[in-house]
Amino acid sequence: MMVYLAYNSMKKRIILIIIFILILIIGYFVVRGGSKNSFDKPKNSTIVAFGDSLVAGNGSTEGNDFVSVLSRKIGVLIENFGHSGDTSADALARIDTVIERDPGIVILVIGGNDILRKVPIATTKDNISSIVETLQKNNTRVLLVGVKGAILNDPYADMYESITDEYDIAYMPNILSGLLGKSKYMSDAIHPNDIGYARIADRLSEILKPLVLE
Repeated sequence: MMVYLAYNSMKKRIILIIIFILILIIGYFVVRGGSKNSFDKPKNSTIVAFGDSLVAGNGSTEGNDFVSVLSRKIGVLIENFGHSGDTSADALARIDTVIERDPGIVILVIGGNDILRKVPIATTKDNISSIVETLQKNNTRVLLVGVKGAILNDPYADMYESITDEYDIAYMPNILSGLLGKSKYMSDAIHPNDIGYARIADRLSEILKPLVLE
């Protein structure tokens, strides 16, 4: 009987320890996830979307790119600094045009063309890091938007995560998640249509809306 009671007591202790460890793990990811989807209050209300053809809105009809839709959703004008075909190197070369606007927030969408042109990941990371550093020196908050680089074992996901952790910036991973390969959302293989861009705007508004309502 004593052996049975001791066994039950030990079993309960083990279960409690496991529950405690699970709570710690869940808590860690909640805090970690929150830090990647939040900002400190920006210095002003100027918002710039900066990047490649996804920012420019290739594949959408007029006024239905994600920047325009997002602007309407959050009730704040977002300036569109998208340039079709830009690699991370191209974006870095024109970062001064963004700094001239002195934005409080920059939505940074870059890297897709690096993937298509097989630019070394290390080079892409260096370029994006330099863009983020330049913006942070201007006291600009950055929302980094990731683009998927492979179907399985995507090395670009690790790159974006690494930049996010190093510079402590907000992050939206794989912005085309659930859209790629679906004709309902895509105008071609890599660019959304109006419906797809509206989905992107929905996702980004969850991060930006609390800021502009403060």
